[in-house]
Amino acid sequence: MPEVHAKLSASGAKKWMNCPGSITLEEQIREKPSEYAAEGTAAHTLGEAKLRLALKEFTRAKYHKAIKDLPIDEDMEDYTDAYRDFVIEEFNAVKRETPDAVLLLEQRLDFSDWVPAGFGTGDCIIIGNGKVHIIDLKYGKGVAVYAQDNPQLRLYALGALSAYDFLYDIQEVSMTIFQPRKDIIDTETMETSVLYQWGESVKLTAQEAYAGSEKFCAGPHCDSGFCKARPICRAYAEKRMEMAKYEFAKPATLSPEEISEILEEAEALSKWATLIKDYALDEVVNNGAEFPGYKVVEGRSNRVFNLDDTLIAGQLIAKGFNEDDIWPRKLKTVSALEKYLGKKEFEKLLGEFVVKPQGKPTLVPITDNRPAFGSSESAAKDFENVMDH
Repeated sequence: MPEVHAKLSASGAKKWMNCPGSITLEEQIREKPSEYAAEGTAAHTLGEAKLRLALKEFTRAKYHKAIKDLPIDEDMEDYTDAYRDFVIEEFNAVKRETPDAVLLLEQRLDFSDWVPAGFGTGDCIIIGNGKVHIIDLKYGKGVAVYAQDNPQLRLYALGALSAYDFLYDIQEVSMTIFQPRKDIIDTETMETSVLYQWGESVKLTAQEAYAGSEKFCAGPHCDSGFCKARPICRAYAEKRMEMAKYEFAKPATLSPEEISEILEEAEALSKWATLIKDYALDEVVNNGAEFPGYKVVEGRSNRVFNLDDTLIAGQLIAKGFNEDDIWPRKLKTVSALEKYLGKKEFEKLLGEFVVKPQGKPTLVPITDNRPAFGSSESAAKDFENVMDH
């Protein structure tokens, strides 16, 4: 997979379209490796290899060579199987209408006609019957991603049009987010003329961001776009500190509307505090920075054995201690047993004993897609769980 990144990346479009100055600020933040990014890269590489194997672009030997160093677990196998199957199914559907349809994987897409020096990599592009379908694999499980009004997908689509419109006379574009760990398959479809108009509408902001704009605008895009500059951004800090206007008044003196506003900001404030603390720690440890009133000390730790657990247990068993006292037995979790037995065998042997207890009430924004606690929709779901077993 390509590792070169554009200054104005498609994946960061949500940030720089809403806050052109974020590009300038992010350049001051040292890039740090992320286990989540590494996991996502591995999943993309595995998914691509599985598709190339299915399309007979890879031999079995080449497939194993491509994935031999990847940190693959059972979940990643299952989720990338689902991604492969979805892409192949979509491709076959287009081929039934257009036998000479094409499927392109990991294509570099140039959208510099709209964004200065803009390019990115499309996971999957299907072209046929006057249509182009962009499919983007999202392996993250923390934040739900949707195709509607998604600037990353729209920029990818513009890149695809730039490369292939003159060959295939494309009239319609579909853009799909495939996020298996959140059970999301979401698609936005547009006429090419509408997409071109959207591309023209972002040109000015893109030019400002590329030129080094100092226009900063804090909002939901800071967190959902994972802006790296949040720890040092004054606009973001001022947005978070708006809570100070309540002067920590007692909840009884606040209106329901004010409490709702505080609830909305409280989670963001907590995350911001963690971002600041992590940033400051990294700056002190790795760059020798100093922050008045603070120092870095060694954190608390717990005692551990410097031998493998089985060797420690062997020492005790050899002295006559009871093995059951050393290794307390505990049944594996429902999910672990299902993986061990296989879904069919698990359902056959244990399915009737599985129940899903009602979860603890949790306060969430109204945009959360779960039914309200105690609602008729929630009750219907509970009834479904009972009927399933």
